[in-house]
Amino acid sequence: MNAPVEPFDVLHTERLRVAWVDTDAGGRIHWSAVFRWAELAEHSLLRSLGRHRHDAGPYPRRSAEVVYHRPLEFDDEFEVHLGVEKAGRSSVTFGWHLLRDHELCVEGRHTVIHVDTEGRPTPWPPALRSGLGLD
Repeated sequence: MNAPVEPFDVLHTERLRVAWVDTDAGGRIHWSAVFRWAELAEHSLLRSLGRHRHDAGPYPRRSAEVVYHRPLEFDDEFEVHLGVEKAGRSSVTFGWHLLRDHELCVEGRHTVIHVDTEGRPTPWPPALRSGLGLD
């Protein structure tokens, strides 16, 4: 089966394998594992763009959603494709797909807000904006 057409430009691909700890009693992934994998891909992307926690500030999640299409099971190899779906001055919505052998298993998105040290929304740093294609 061919890979789906992504609604975003893929900026990062993370190759992973389903660990035993990420499964439920039926041997399929626990519903919450996908958020950790998407976040892992997000942090890998931001690190590759030069983000360091101490100089980029915090960015809490505003929202998250996921749709499960096909099950992933223990020891399955898969890829997380991550890109930017939408961006504002201080917010970015990352879209992501989990694919096994080019087959869409899970799709989701989460929105993060870049905030200053007092928790107020603030623009994303210029280097990250540029690396994410936000300029």
